[in-house]
Amino acid sequence: MNNFKIIGISTQTTNENGQSIQDVETLWNRFWNENIVAQVPNKVNEDIYAVYTDYESDYMRYTLIIGFPVSSLDDIPNDFVGREILVGNSEKFTSKGKMPEAILKTWSEIWTNKKLKRAYRADVTVHGKKYFDGKNAEVETFISIA
Repeated sequence: MNNFKIIGISTQTTNENGQSIQDVETLWNRFWNENIVAQVPNKVNEDIYAVYTDYESDYMRYTLIIGFPVSSLDDIPNDFVGREILVGNSEKFTSKGKMPEAILKTWSEIWTNKKLKRAYRADVTVHGKKYFDGKNAEVETFISIA
């Protein structure tokens, strides 16, 4: 996973008291209900990126951006964010099966993986064409590592 530019919608959240589950679900609902797909200019492709970044020192608080990789940050719509994302070295995980269950299982494995040396720069979940394949869906997650 290389560094990239993204335009999308965002929320700041925390893992405390399960707050992130609610905030993440709310942001995804907004993404689909407000047809964000049609509003992002300069898309490089149709892959949906969910970027987890701006981790605070306790790793509990972070920003989630859901959007698309773009060629330029020159035209950011109102109420959207545009950012350059620096992933650096990363380790890839693939979620396979019905979504969002498969992706939640992958994140659970990431959180409990004691050998994974996370850098907490930016973690990216890529929802490509296979994301829409029902029971056979696939999503790739790139975790920034030290």
